Amino acid sequence: MTPREREVLHQIVEAYIETGEPVASRAIARRHRDPLSAASIRNTMADLGEEGYLSQPHTSAGRVPTAKAFRSYIQSLSLRRVAAEELERLRAEFGRLDSVEARVEHTSRTLTELTRGVGIAATLPQAEPALEQIELVALPDRRVLMIVITRDHQVRNRVVALDQAVTSDELVSIRNYINRNFSGWTLEDVRRELSARLDQASAAYDTILQKLTVLYSKGLLDIEAAPEVHMEGASNLVGLDLHLTKEKMRELLQALEEKKRVLHLLDLFLEHPAGEIAVHVGLGETHPSMRELSLIGLPVVLPNGMSAIVAVLGPMRMNYGRVMSAVQHVGRAFRDS
Repeated sequence: MTPREREVLHQIVEAYIETGEPVASRAIARRHRDPLSAASIRNTMADLGEEGYLSQPHTSAGRVPTAKAFRSYIQSLSLRRVAAEELERLRAEFGRLDSVEARVEHTSRTLTELTRGVGIAATLPQAEPALEQIELVALPDRRVLMIVITRDHQVRNRVVALDQAVTSDELVSIRNYINRNFSGWTLEDVRRELSARLDQASAAYDTILQKLTVLYSKGLLDIEAAPEVHMEGASNLVGLDLHLTKEKMRELLQALEEKKRVLHLLDLFLEHPAGEIAVHVGLGETHPSMRELSLIGLPVVLPNGMSAIVAVLGPMRMNYGRVMSAVQHVGRAFRDS
């Protein structure tokens, strides 16, 4: 594009974001800082239309920016700086939360409050987490609560029922055996080594190892690490003019209730470097009802080494500068907490 075409295009995008209506050449002529005639603007708009930046819903109507136009506009934006005290306030809020789950939930809620969009936050567990420690708690009816804590501060638990009772003292001995011998090992390595030791004949003569064999067969240390995902504000999409029928809007909201679908959305950011904000305009390939939605996201690496993504889903007509700044600064506070 020429500088004039770029300026006209970005003014059309801004006008469309403000009104939601097709933009006429006369309206752009009034906004343009140089004295250009409506006819000159019309010619520029015609060229932009041929290049795929503008569409014309009706012959006599104005022009509507396409996803390609929004991408050009987004590239021209600079992120708004947030006052240092505002950033400190965000960090203080996150610092008062004592678990990753609570911070994920707070992130999505804060993004929703700041942007009026759909706030999304997720942590992606490490493929091979290292064991910090286990805890074993005796429950009534020969049941045992098995708690596994990994070095990335994730806590996973499972309740299992046993055929024979295990005393609290025996559970303490098993816990100490695991923690003393395997703290710092990856869960996969612990499982491999334990399996080898328990297969040895000597295990049959050791009461503690006999009990450990039972717990191991019940899935001790075989606890899958699942992503922690939280989304807030889906109802904010209902009042938007997304050109969806009631049935299509229902399909959209149902899609956002599916954890797998939300994770698939966040997959769009996996190839982006940590700390680099990215924008995906028009999500029709992800789901047909998301054709007029955009997703702004930021991949971050938390202090414990875990990866996370914070994002806002909203209409293509959103205020990109404001939302991008909110995502960047909330993501930074989440990362630093």
